[in-house]
Amino acid sequence: MIRKYQKMGFLRTCSTFFLALVIAGAGFLSVKAAENSPTDLLAEGHEWYQQGNFEQATESWTQASTNFQQAGDHANHIQALIYTSRALAEMGKNLRAQLLLQTAVQTAQTHNHPQLLAQAMGQLGALHLKVGETEPALAILQEGLKVARDIQNRPLIATLLNDLGNTHVSRKNNAAAIAAYTESSILADSLDLHPLSIRAMVNASLVELKTDAISNATLRLQQASDKTKSLPDSHEKIQNFLTIGQGLRDISRKDTEHRATLFTQASEALRQGIHSAKAIGDWKQESYGWGFLAELYEEEGRHREALKLTQLAIHASQQGQAPEALYLWQWKTGRHLKQLGQLDEAILAYQRAIDTLQPIRQELVANLPTHPTAFRESIGALFFEMADALLQRENQLTKGSQQEKLLYQTRDTIETFKAAELQDYFKDDCVEVNQARIQPIDSISPNTAIIYPIIFPERTDILVSLAGTIKRITIPVSEKELTESIHRFRTLLEKRTTHQYLPHAQSLYTHLIQPLESHLESFKIHTLVFVPDGALRTIPMAALHDGNQFLIQKYAVATTPGLTLTDARSLDREQVHMLSVGLSEGVQGFAPLPNVQDEIQDIQDLFGGTSLLNKDFLSGNISREMKQENFTVVHIASHGKFAQNPKDSFLLTYDQKLTMNQLGELIGLFQFRETSLDLLTLSACESAAGDERAALGLAGVAIKSGARSALATLWFINDQASSTLVHHFYDQLKQTTHTKAQALQAAQRTLLEHAIYRHPSYWAPFLLINNWL
Repeated sequence: MIRKYQKMGFLRTCSTFFLALVIAGAGFLSVKAAENSPTDLLAEGHEWYQQGNFEQATESWTQASTNFQQAGDHANHIQALIYTSRALAEMGKNLRAQLLLQTAVQTAQTHNHPQLLAQAMGQLGALHLKVGETEPALAILQEGLKVARDIQNRPLIATLLNDLGNTHVSRKNNAAAIAAYTESSILADSLDLHPLSIRAMVNASLVELKTDAISNATLRLQQASDKTKSLPDSHEKIQNFLTIGQGLRDISRKDTEHRATLFTQASEALRQGIHSAKAIGDWKQESYGWGFLAELYEEEGRHREALKLTQLAIHASQQGQAPEALYLWQWKTGRHLKQLGQLDEAILAYQRAIDTLQPIRQELVANLPTHPTAFRESIGALFFEMADALLQRENQLTKGSQQEKLLYQTRDTIETFKAAELQDYFKDDCVEVNQARIQPIDSISPNTAIIYPIIFPERTDILVSLAGTIKRITIPVSEKELTESIHRFRTLLEKRTTHQYLPHAQSLYTHLIQPLESHLESFKIHTLVFVPDGALRTIPMAALHDGNQFLIQKYAVATTPGLTLTDARSLDREQVHMLSVGLSEGVQGFAPLPNVQDEIQDIQDLFGGTSLLNKDFLSGNISREMKQENFTVVHIASHGKFAQNPKDSFLLTYDQKLTMNQLGELIGLFQFRETSLDLLTLSACESAAGDERAALGLAGVAIKSGARSALATLWFINDQASSTLVHHFYDQLKQTTHTKAQALQAAQRTLLEHAIYRHPSYWAPFLLINNWL
C-alpha cells in the first residue's frame, strides 16, 4: 500500500534545521525585515511548512526567491530556492524541486557560497534518492559532505551524514549506514541540534531492525521517543512520533516476548503524534496518526476497534482535504469490513477508495519507487482486494442474475486497474482517451470465448464470457506456483533443439484450459481471446499443449490488454491501404535481416501500396508518408525491442531508433481521420524472457499507437520463418473471409506442418493483440 510514511521510512533532514542554520551560522537574513519583505516571506513560509501547508509555503518562498534575486541578494535567493524545493518535494513535485536545486547549486558555485552549495547538494542528493536514483544521490551527497568538511561547518556535516546514511541503506550497505547515522546523531547532539539527532537515531534503529539487532533498535527508538517529547509541536515532531510508532510496531512482530509492552509503546508514540497534529491544526498528519494506530489494532486482530480508528482517520483526512490519505483509509475500511464478514459494506468502501484514488493516481504514481512491480504491488492491491470481496460475495449467492452482475463488476474492477497500469507504463493519458471511445465487446461473436484470468496470492480465478454469458472457474493454484511454471515454460520454449518446454506447456494447459473445455465445446467456440494478467503476458497461449496437440491446432488465439481497450470493428478488406517498410541490411550495429526484402515484396504483390526499404526507410520518410496518406495497415519488418521502461523501447529505422512515443505520435494521427489504422505489424521485435513490465509494453503497443490491432513477436525469431509466417498471414487475409485471429492460426499451423519450423519457438511468439476480427 502507498503511504506517506513507508513501512521502513527513513527520515530526511528537516527544513527547520536549515532555517536555524542560516540564521545562526551564516549571517544571512540579518537585515531588519520590513512588512512583506522577502525576509518576512521566508519566515512566513517556514510557519506554513511546519503546519504541513506546503502549497502556502511554496507560494511564500517562491515570492521571496524572486524578490531576493531582483535585489541581487544571491545568498538569500539560493536559500529561498532550497526551501521551495523542499516544499515541492513534500507535495510530490519532484521534477520542479530538482530543477530549483540545480539552479541553487549553479548559483552557489558562481557566487562562491560553499555553505549553501553543500546545503543544496545535500537536498539534491536526497531528492535523487527519493526517486530511486541511488548512484547520483551518493555522488552528490559525498561531494556536498566534502564541501561541508572543507569549511568545517559541523551542523551541515551532521545533516549530510544523515542523508548519506539513507543512501547507504538504499544501496544495502547497512554497516556504512549505521556508522553515518551514529556520527550524525552524536555530532548533532553536541551542537544541541536535537531534532536532527533524533532523526539520525530513528534511522539507525530502523537499519538495526532490518539486520535483526532487536535490542539496539528498541533502545534507540525508546530514547528517540523520550527526546521527541521535549520538542515543540511541529511537522517534524509529528513525523518523528509516527515513524517511531511504526518502528516499534515492526519490532513487536519479531520480539514476541515483549509484544504487549511494545504494542503499548507504539500506541503511545502514535497518540503523541496525533496530539501534536491536533495542537497545530494539521488534519492530514492527524489522519495518518489515526490510520497507523488502526493498523496497530488490526495486527492484534481487533478489527472493530481498528474500524473505529479508521473512521477517525477518514474524518481527519476529509477535514484536511487530503485525498491521498482519504483513499488509504477508505481502502482500510474495506479491509476491516471484509474481515468482519460485512461484504456488501466492504465493497462500497473499496469502491469509494477507488473513486477517491482515480483523480490523484498520477500524482501518487510519480512518488513510487522505480521497481518494475511497484505499481501493481501498491495501487493494484486495492483493485484486487475489491475483486476478491466481490467474488467472496458471489460465492454466497445461488445462481442467478445477481451472481452474474457481481462477476461483471469483478471484471470491470480489474479492467479499471489494467487501464491504469498501461497508463502508468506509457506515462500518458492515451489509454483513458481510447477507453472512453470504445464499447464493451462481450456479445460480438457467438463463437468467441473471452478468457479473463485473475491471479490472487492463493488461487487463480478465470472468468469466461461465452455468447453473452459469464462463468467463473476457480483454480487452486497460487500466484507463486503459477508464476514459476510460466517462467520455466517461457525460458525453455525458446530452446529450439529440445522439447523440455512440453511438461510445462501441458501443466499450464491443465490449469488454464482443461477446466473450460466442456463450456468451449458446448458453445462451439473456435476463437479464444485471452486478457492475460501478470506473468501470463510473457507467454504465447497458442503453445499450450493438451498432451496430443497445441492449443493453436484447436482454436484461433488472440490477446488483449483489456476488453474496454479494444475497438471491435472488423477489418475492411475492400479498403486495405498498405504501408510496408523494413530493413534487410545491417545498420547501427544490428545484424542484417536478408529475408525482409522478399517479405516486403510479397506484401506488395498481395496488397500494393507504398513500400520503404533500407535507405528509403528513414524516420523522416515514414513520418511524411503517415502524415500524407490514410493507411489502414502498416507493416514494419525491422529490429525492435520492448523494455521495462518504455523510453528504452524502439523500432530500428535506417537512420535512427524510433521510440514508442514517436511511433504513437505518428500513428495517432489516424485517430482524427475518417479512416483508422486497422493493423500494425511489427516483425522481428522482442521482449525479455520473464519480464512482465516489458511484456506489458508489447501488450499495449496497439493501444499506445492508436491501432485497432497489432501483430508482434515476444522474441526474435528466425528471419526466414518470420517471413514465411507473415506471408501466409497476409495471404489468408487477402484470399479468405477469416478473421485476423483465424488468419494467424492458419499461418501458425502452416509452420507447424513444416519440417524445419514445427518447433513452437518459430511460430508461437507471434501474438495478435487487441482486435481479433
